[in-house]
Amino acid sequence: MTIIPMRDLKDTVAIEKRCAEANGPVFVTKNGYGRLVVMDIEYYEKTMAKLYEAKLISEGLSDIERGECADGNDVKARMAEKYGF
Repeated sequence: MTIIPMRDLKDTVAIEKRCAEANGPVFVTKNGYGRLVVMDIEYYEKTMAKLYEAKLISEGLSDIERGECADGNDVKARMAEKYGF
């Protein structure tokens, strides 16, 4: 985990380098307390993709718990009957 004080944000080149080296977020503090998180765009996009996937999985599990799903074999059989494949 990389933590830097707010005053270090002035050196944007160094911040960019730290983000790339850390391959994760850089936490920025002000008066010893967390204030900001800075991260490389690739890391951000990967993190957001993982969150989206986790959300979809959670929604699917909720559907199963509520009984809002169908048996795959039944669905395939109905589609084969309806569309003739």
